[in-house]
Amino acid sequence: MFHHVSIGVSDLERARKFYDAALEPLGYTRLSTSDRWLGYGAEQPQLWIKLAERPVVPDMESGLHFCFVAPNEEGVRTFHANAMAGGGTDNGEPGIRPEYGSFYYAAFVIDPDGYRLEAFFRRPE
Repeated sequence: MFHHVSIGVSDLERARKFYDAALEPLGYTRLSTSDRWLGYGAEQPQLWIKLAERPVVPDMESGLHFCFVAPNEEGVRTFHANAMAGGGTDNGEPGIRPEYGSFYYAAFVIDPDGYRLEAFFRRPE
């Protein structure tokens, strides 16, 4: 459905360190770099991180979050660990989410700018 998503951040270098580390175990890398934006994806940039004058104010009750597909459970675990080491905040350790089904393996973090992120792997049922 989406060609790409863009989010605004207050510190591009801090975001680069965080997203480089967090997205790598999911198979996504930084494919584009400038002094104003970063582009991440597998084959082409689909997540754009842009330096913004007024980034969206974090709101845990807004329902806004971004979910990335992981290649396996290890990718989910490493995403979470790398995100924590890169300045993220835990919002749900890696594991099965029975409320979504026995197949739903995920981890949740909050990036340094307050965006809620998820890595998900669909386990065989």
